[in-house]
Amino acid sequence: MPKIVFVAVDGAERAIEAPEGTSAMHAALTNAVDAIEAECGGSLACGTCHVYVDRAFLSKLPAISPPEAEMLKFVAAERRDNSRLSCQIVLTAALDGIVVRLPDRQS
Repeated sequence: MPKIVFVAVDGAERAIEAPEGTSAMHAALTNAVDAIEAECGGSLACGTCHVYVDRAFLSKLPAISPPEAEMLKFVAAERRDNSRLSCQIVLTAALDGIVVRLPDRQS
């Protein structure tokens, strides 16, 4: 199972293993990662699962889709060039060990 590491604003790290095909958002929700609100439940209708992807993993992710790009315009925390919505990050073996930093706020 791929591992994802969530890094809180204070630097605390939380490593979680999840089955391939699981979204990073779903892995966060099922493991009580508090900083992921996911108000829309992963339907790409909000920006409350915003994360900053470690640059070492950006090239391993699919390109941002137009709907994701649109939702990223409305995130509460600063949008950066490594901003993604965790509902759109599908865990695979290639992403094993991916590190995502949590923003200071989701809404």
